[in-house]
Amino acid sequence: MRFPRIAAVTAAGLMMALAACGSAEKTVDQQTGSTEGALVGVTMPTRSSERWIHDGDNIKKALEEKGYKVDLQYAENDIPTQANQIENQITKGAKLLIVASIDGTAITSQLQQAQDANIPVIAYDRLLRNTDSVDYYATFDNFKVGVQQATSLLTGLKVLNADGTPGTATGPLNIELFAGSPDDNNATFFFNGAMSVLQPHIDKGTLVVKSGQTDFKTVAILRWDPATAQKRMEDLLTSTYGGAQVHGVLSPYDGLSIGILSALKSSGYGTSGNPYPVVTGQDAEVASVKSIIAGEQFSTIYKDTRELAKTTVTMADSVLKGEKPQVNNEKDYDNGKKVVPSYLLESVIVDKTNYQKVLVDSGYYTADQLK
Repeated sequence: MRFPRIAAVTAAGLMMALAACGSAEKTVDQQTGSTEGALVGVTMPTRSSERWIHDGDNIKKALEEKGYKVDLQYAENDIPTQANQIENQITKGAKLLIVASIDGTAITSQLQQAQDANIPVIAYDRLLRNTDSVDYYATFDNFKVGVQQATSLLTGLKVLNADGTPGTATGPLNIELFAGSPDDNNATFFFNGAMSVLQPHIDKGTLVVKSGQTDFKTVAILRWDPATAQKRMEDLLTSTYGGAQVHGVLSPYDGLSIGILSALKSSGYGTSGNPYPVVTGQDAEVASVKSIIAGEQFSTIYKDTRELAKTTVTMADSVLKGEKPQVNNEKDYDNGKKVVPSYLLESVIVDKTNYQKVLVDSGYYTADQLK
């Protein structure tokens, strides 16, 4: 007669345990948003740069392959638009946000809204600044990118050989400096990395910045705008290079490089007796790779956005499952409020000698795309 009573107690205990288990699972889901089909908000700066189109497409595809829903938005370099897009994603119930900001300091109130709603935020390629409402950062080693740009400039000028040993050129060689948008945290990393390499050669007189414009604020190009870069290059040629030759231009981005080359071409560069200066770049955009093949732009920095997207999605998936994602830098990316745990990827200098191996053989582009 005792067995039914024991069974009843056991059954009751089992039901309580199951209820507790179900409650715990529900709590985990609410906290992590790890259920299949959770919404992830992705905001990109603009469609005017082909790299951001690739980034957005790659992230969306990878997230959907993992079973997530994706709200992908482009703000066309308009800050209020991006702010509204993030607010809408929060309202829609996004469980995580991936943000490539236009201005890393301009959306702090929206990020605070995300934090208040327990929505994790991953900064994508551009650091979100002056806020503690960002959890992780995925990018490339941007200081190293600047070092690579400067190194390729020196190689093109024959100040250095490809192996890094001193080249045959002793100068003085006239160069001009361009930097990225002052509201993009990456721009200062690129510029500082480049100047760490160029400054000793400027101090020795091997390189001469003939315009005298060497500080970041003066040479920065707001919103990375090619037309602004073209106009600045035109002004430099008019004001500084009456009878002198430009030998090299540090350009931090392919879009700016195209504008700079257009200004140089209008001033007579690119002819048999007046070759283009050594012009650097970044992002390996199709137009610039074609320009490199044609002997116009000298180099670009290739950053495999497929790998950046993959890394970011892996990070997002871990966060959504309540796990700690892998990072490889927890000291360098202080956004003014906190040091943001980061994952940095590697980049590669590309010029006419290796574009086939790096870009085509890897499947990043097809040969037909570069014809």
